Amino acid sequence: TITRMIREVVLDTETTGLDPFSGHRSVEIGCVELVNTVATGKGLQLYFNPEMPMPTQAQDIHGLSDEFLADKPLFADKVEEFLEFIGDAQLVIHNAQFDLGFLNAELGRLKKPALANPYVDTVSMARRKFPCGNGQRLRRGLPLWCSRLWPAPDRPGRPLRDWRSAGRATGRPGASSP
Repeated sequence: TITRMIREVVLDTETTGLDPFSGHRSVEIGCVELVNTVATGKGLQLYFNPEMPMPTQAQDIHGLSDEFLADKPLFADKVEEFLEFIGDAQLVIHNAQFDLGFLNAELGRLKKPALANPYVDTVSMARRKFPCGNGQRLRRGLPLWCSRLWPAPDRPGRPLRDWRSAGRATGRPGASSP
């Protein structure tokens, strides 16, 4: 029997806010490679200087301060490393529209094409797996879904922690391995 190798990259971002078209920027990208849903041990974590002050609300979510990001490279300085790492892999992203919106805005600022990778949105998967009753919307996102499966996840809002939680929440068993 021949087993086809399927490469996926679990990806998460942290940002200065909610809207890349209002001037908010990406400040962190975390990626983990999976082959046939098993983590290979290869990953990429990049921090960026956003060239703007970090809003308090954003810092409260991810903990990345102006001081920490001050000496980090710009997105433009690391874009090729990021694109090389993801290649043409299928991306696995919790809240894909948000992360892809920021990544594609950053690429657009550099006159580069938008990402064309196929992707799986784990928010959609988790909503199907754990629908809310009474018309209630899930507002707490990943931590709420994870709490339905096991005790509280690591501090939410950091990419390399979130990918483990997303993998467990969506039944991608290899994603739960470091």
